Amino acid sequence: MKALNEILKSVKIIQIKGDADKYVSKICLSTDSVIKDCLFVAIKGNNTDGHNYIDKAISLGASVILCENLPQDINYKTTYVLIKDTRDSLGICSANFFNKPSEKIKLVGITGTNGKTSIATLLYNLFNSLKIKSGLISTIHNIIDEEILPSKLTTPNPIEINFLLKKMVDRNCEYCFMEVSSHGISQKRISGLNFVCGVFSNLSRDHLDYHKNFEDYILTKKKFFDSFSENSLAIINKDDPYCQTMIKDCVSKKIFYGLSKESNYFGEVINSTLNGIKMKINNAIIDTKIAGQFNVYNLLATFSVASELTNYPIHLNMSLLKKVPGRFNIINSHKGVIGIIDYAHSPDALEKIFETINSLRERKQKIITVLGCGGNRDVGKRPIMGEISYCNSDISIFTSDNPRYEKIEKIIIDMQSNIKEEENRKLICIHDRYEAIKKASDLAQRDDIILILGKGHEDYQEIYGEKKPFDDFKVLTKILK
Repeated sequence: MKALNEILKSVKIIQIKGDADKYVSKICLSTDSVIKDCLFVAIKGNNTDGHNYIDKAISLGASVILCENLPQDINYKTTYVLIKDTRDSLGICSANFFNKPSEKIKLVGITGTNGKTSIATLLYNLFNSLKIKSGLISTIHNIIDEEILPSKLTTPNPIEINFLLKKMVDRNCEYCFMEVSSHGISQKRISGLNFVCGVFSNLSRDHLDYHKNFEDYILTKKKFFDSFSENSLAIINKDDPYCQTMIKDCVSKKIFYGLSKESNYFGEVINSTLNGIKMKINNAIIDTKIAGQFNVYNLLATFSVASELTNYPIHLNMSLLKKVPGRFNIINSHKGVIGIIDYAHSPDALEKIFETINSLRERKQKIITVLGCGGNRDVGKRPIMGEISYCNSDISIFTSDNPRYEKIEKIIIDMQSNIKEEENRKLICIHDRYEAIKKASDLAQRDDIILILGKGHEDYQEIYGEKKPFDDFKVLTKILK
């Protein structure tokens, strides 16, 4: 139980109606999680408005309501806290409820279109190898010390974030590495958190189903660094064209990484194959089993953060880092076919994958690509992704990804719209993802590359509200036996 006045510290309150001298058992966003004496936060979402569920929350036991509009019918036993912005206040309240855990741990946030999961995971694995107790909040899963917990969102809601951070503090974790998505920034899920360090990986088109346009997407990402204090550290990809935009109004110390010599952490690739990357960062040599040209930047970011935040000689531990699940994972079959599984689901990510493979493959090796696009998401990127796949593959197989509530046929038609009908001789459309992967295997000959994109680490397909088991890595491994 926590005193209401402690939970409301630093919250800009317009009015309190009712008894303020109360204790709160829990903070809730949904009536599904309401318990006796909880604080129910009414949030206006894209599809639903929590204000419509205030009466239900009270009937289930909520004793305090945090809201932007008072209901017409006031329950005299209930305390109503009227504020301007419940999203922003939720973060502050959550932090207060769990005793501000982000001030008791070194919280590192990673944002950007691509690379968030890889950088956060690599950092967690690196610090773990250095025997520095750490936590991870990521797309793939959450980790407290070495305990793995399931993950639902790239950036969870503020209640869950602070709950996880509190558990990390209780386990004596020194660091937490956390993905920070544009949705998380826009919806103020990171409000009330204290970041010692933030990383900017890159920026390209994504999530335009949510953001009004690309400019809005840029400005949303920028807000993360705008919020930094002078005591924070911003670690920035100098080679990205939007790097200066990101830090235009950032007052913290800035450190740059990249392949340009002006960077604080300057990388040079010595050797890059499908089996890994050997590179030099400043004067340190790292030799990893992590492949892919795009991973050069992920490794640079990881090296930069660890070098700035610790005094350890990290290059040896960097060389021991393992591949991140669902990120350029390679399968070598007995018949000589090479399978590659990757999470790439944006035009920029696709281009980088093909750029890497084309720089490493031999001419005789064909690329057979299996690609889908998510339903109920940015429709505009579908033809771009379809065209990139078609132009860079010897055979492109368009199939389902997570169609959600859209018809697979419609999604695939969108993917084909930039490909001229008379030129689509190397295009195959198969609605069933398993059959699409099976077809790729049937067509592949020795040394050919089967590239399966879009889902990576995910072990399900979301179809009409149901998550059906499906794991690209397991499916392809089984088929290639």
